[in-house]
Amino acid sequence: MKSDQAEFFAAQGYLRLDAFHPKSRMAAIRRNVLDEMKRLSARTDVTKSLRQLPFFQQIGKLSALVNVPGLHDALATPELIEFISRLGGQALTPSQGTQLLLSPPNQGDWTLKGLNWHVDVTSDPLCRLAGIQAFFLIDDVAPRGGATLALAGSHRVDTSGLGSVSALRRLLKTSDNLERNLRGSGVSIVEMSGRAGDICLMDMRLLHTPSINASKQLRMMATCRCFVGA
Repeated sequence: MKSDQAEFFAAQGYLRLDAFHPKSRMAAIRRNVLDEMKRLSARTDVTKSLRQLPFFQQIGKLSALVNVPGLHDALATPELIEFISRLGGQALTPSQGTQLLLSPPNQGDWTLKGLNWHVDVTSDPLCRLAGIQAFFLIDDVAPRGGATLALAGSHRVDTSGLGSVSALRRLLKTSDNLERNLRGSGVSIVEMSGRAGDICLMDMRLLHTPSINASKQLRMMATCRCFVGA
């Protein structure tokens, strides 16, 4: 790991690792996912119930129905966990394995309005790292193709131009042009799109959200959370 990677992660709260996993490894996982999707497509009860759910819930429902044996060992490798620990400056341990993040295609028009911005850990008054979450791209994910969105720099928003976390949350709910309103604040929207084999690492204090898959392709990602002292 390079020193500038650690500095960038500390400041922005995320880091991209391009082509960390070989495409052959991701292709094998992709085939398993597509085989499972083919099995599910034969069940009209499943496809009908998915269409009736809000798009955020479609992700959780579909991901829970697909099983890929050996997913965690294939993606959360010892090399990655060692890198994550060095990035965080202390030992971090995976918790709850690795889960799929699948979004059906053609979920609707892409938008930044009405998204479910949230954090997965409670804030630490001393601003200490609680954990790092890895997002794995199993297949290529195009922009506006359903990738997770994160607000880079939102873990240190109290020192930014926005003034407070509460002010930022109000902006996320009310803004008609979020990208414009965030300009100059030190906080920016990161879309975790990219190529199969890429990994996005995220400080778990960052605000993040699922997004709408406006593409014609199934969004195939997975995630693993690594915690301090787990």
